[in-house]
Amino acid sequence: MQRENKLQQLVLKEVRNSPLIIKNQKELFFDKGDDPLSSENTLKYFYFIMDGKIKIYDIDFNTSKEQTLYMLTYGDMFDVVSLLDGQPNRYISEVLEPTRIIRVPLEDVKQMILDDEKFRQYFYSYVASQLKSMEDLAVSLSFYDVYQRVIQLFARFTQTIDGKSKLITIDNLSHEELASMVGSVRKVLNRTLQKLKQDGIIDISRKHIHIKNFQKLLDKLNF
Repeated sequence: MQRENKLQQLVLKEVRNSPLIIKNQKELFFDKGDDPLSSENTLKYFYFIMDGKIKIYDIDFNTSKEQTLYMLTYGDMFDVVSLLDGQPNRYISEVLEPTRIIRVPLEDVKQMILDDEKFRQYFYSYVASQLKSMEDLAVSLSFYDVYQRVIQLFARFTQTIDGKSKLITIDNLSHEELASMVGSVRKVLNRTLQKLKQDGIIDISRKHIHIKNFQKLLDKLNF
């Protein structure tokens, strides 16, 4: 997780220093509940997340079941798939907390990938990390129960600094949102969280989840 944060910071630094991006960028602000990243827009524009949190998800309208695919925060980019294949995505976006985005014409970003070697390296490293995230999600949904999926999710979003482990990005999400990230429902997710609490792995206070024993979490981790 620390490596990904560093990569995201480098990407944003490169974006801020690019004359092409600076010239044509537009700063946008969105409130909780907004859907800022429609498929029509991503065929014309590319987005860099500066602040806030956006959920990218798909939904089965027959069952109303949601599956969260990405949780976009500071330093993330969207939509790399539409940029590379020129096709609209079918995903839905939802702002979970007030968010600031830099919008750049798609063609400018393509040109930057061609002209700026450093940004190109960062961009493809980011694409690789997104592909790995989707691979992990597919394997997790196919082979592991909800308890293991939650452990894997927490391991992915835990950052350890000076020996202290902290859950970031998802620590204050609702149980419905967490359930959507692991392909489950709130009732099952709640039972799983209580089991993790009984196992001495997490603490829960109001809307926040705290990692109590990260080593114990890792000991239970399966891939």
